[in-house]
Parts: sequence; structure tokens; C-alpha cells
Amino acid sequence: MQIHISPRDVKLTSAIHTYVAQKIESLEHFGLNLIGAHVAMWHDDKRAFKHAFVVKVHLALPGPDIHAEDHGHDLYQAIDVVTDRLAEQLRHRKSKLVKGTREKSRKAKVRRQVAAA
Repeated sequence: MQIHISPRDVKLTSAIHTYVAQKIESLEHFGLNLIGAHVAMWHDDKRAFKHAFVVKVHLALPGPDIHAEDHGHDLYQAIDVVTDRLAEQLRHRKSKLVKGTREKSRKAKVRRQVAAA
């Protein structure tokens, strides 16, 4: 998966880059074939101090893409909250896919049983 990080008014240090990469790569364990991620982060001076850092993530997947955004007083805290939101959305998508597969299997089994009877 490709990860593209766009800092705006924030200096992208190697520690921030590594932290973001680890958090985004941790989302791959859902097994949904993540194609890429675009992470935009900036410091907004016009916001209140507790919402000064903004992190916005766009995940490219087969099918509809997933987006998440959060504000925080600390950049690392905002990254954590965004990845938690993305994990929740990915968990929801995977459960819908598994439920659909199980439903199709259940209906096929019922059809086989009816045909055999």
C-alpha cells in the first residue's frame, strides 16, 4: 500500500512519518485490499488551542473509499483518533461483506436441501 503524507504548516519529522506509517499499516490486518492512503495534516492557528491540529485521511479501497477527519490539541492524539475511526469503518465494511457471503451460502444450502427433498 502506498502512503502519501501531506503536511501543511507542520514540519514532517521522521518520527511523525514513522508514526503515521505504522498507524495506517496497522489497518491492513482487516484484509480489505487497501490500495493507498493520503494523509493531510495541518496546524490551524484560527481554531481554539484544543482543536489546533487537523488530520484528514483518505483510504483508497476497491469500491467506495473511506474518509476520516479529526481535530486535536496534539498531532499524535489526532492521528490516533483518526485511525480509530478508520478502523471502525473498516470493521463495519468487513462485517457487511462477511454477512453477505454467509447469507449467500445459507440460501444455497437451503436450495440444495429443498431440491433433494
